[in-house]
Amino acid sequence: MKQRGTRPLPKHTKRPSENAFQTAKPAQTKSQTKEQTMQNYLTPNFSFAPVVPDRALGSRVWDTEGREYIDLAGGIAVNALGHCHPALIAALNEQAHKLWHISNIYTTEPAQNLARRLVEHTFADKVFFCNSGAEANEAALKLARKHARDRFGEGKHQIVACTNAFHGRTLFTVSVGGQPKYSRDFAPLPAGIAHVPFNDPAALAEAVSGHTCAVIIEPVQGESGVLPATPEFLRAARELCDRFDAALIFDEVQTGMGRTGELFAYQHTGIAPDILTSAKALGSGFPLAAMLTTDRLAPAFAPGSHGTTFGGNPLACAVGCAAFDLINREDTRANTRRQGAALTAALEKLGRDTGIFQSVRGQGLLIGCVLAEPYAGKAASFTAAALKHGVMVLVAGANVIRLAPSLLLTDDDLSAALPRLEAAAREWLRTQ
Repeated sequence: MKQRGTRPLPKHTKRPSENAFQTAKPAQTKSQTKEQTMQNYLTPNFSFAPVVPDRALGSRVWDTEGREYIDLAGGIAVNALGHCHPALIAALNEQAHKLWHISNIYTTEPAQNLARRLVEHTFADKVFFCNSGAEANEAALKLARKHARDRFGEGKHQIVACTNAFHGRTLFTVSVGGQPKYSRDFAPLPAGIAHVPFNDPAALAEAVSGHTCAVIIEPVQGESGVLPATPEFLRAARELCDRFDAALIFDEVQTGMGRTGELFAYQHTGIAPDILTSAKALGSGFPLAAMLTTDRLAPAFAPGSHGTTFGGNPLACAVGCAAFDLINREDTRANTRRQGAALTAALEKLGRDTGIFQSVRGQGLLIGCVLAEPYAGKAASFTAAALKHGVMVLVAGANVIRLAPSLLLTDDDLSAALPRLEAAAREWLRTQ
């Protein structure tokens, strides 16, 4: 694993104040009528909440009716710097007056600048940019298969993944995810994929062989309940991949870019992958994703072997550079660890006082609250109750409440959110 030094912030980067969002006021916009905004013209694959967000700042969101919410969901771990951070707005505005899009037969300074940041601060040597976590995982899986085919022949194509994983919604990634509820309606599915129980080194050892081209793991399973991988499981995966010449892929779409208190979750253990995927917080709200890899595997992506129209978009990468410089600061990481510990302790206390949670788990500001047995399967109902009390939270499966707030979460926002969350919990419990 390469040792990387820290890189100073550019001179034009202004250090954000902890209270930057407390002094500014969101711009007022003319809203449509409730009837207009609630009319749905979109396909029915989403079940929308009964409110329409209109504007936001920091960790606060206001709907079209003017009601305020404290955002502990973070756009599903996307808004790592909260909403409308001034540094991101400045970067977007500056780039918007220079270059929006150019054919991918060219490279741009924003794309190279962001790729350099990622390479300098991780195990990687090369970066492929795309637009979403699913696309990044698709690229990772294709790279692993092509590298194995080029080097060892077509028999080395098996992908080993974990049950109850989540890697995206393309046909390939949803097949690798190991959750039949997401894939069964789209059969026939891609072949050559095996699944093992998460955190089971023995099962992993039994599955990996000379036919395996890649093992893919989330350092923390997000969608399946905020389940951290054990160091033993990650170490076993690294050793098996080394033994059988397979690529170890870490899906850090949700855990990456500061979410766990380090830039990437793998850095807590020092067990480095061969390929890593990042999205969500990478653009901190602007659609942006990346696949990171080494010089050993990158040549398999020869010209024409893979591509994307919008990947590496100058607007996205300019925002990504500004986000990276803010996220990759020690004070940001320290705030993530401090507020993660405070929020976890408060949720554990709420669980003890009310009996609503059987456990609270996670890492940094990615937290899962497991509902107690009498309330199993009712996570979605609880999130609706929290929303009525002005707090945005998420689910991670039917039994887990997930929280993934801004890494810049302030004491004031946390202090305001906790009484609302407790009131929601107590009212919800009376209805169960």
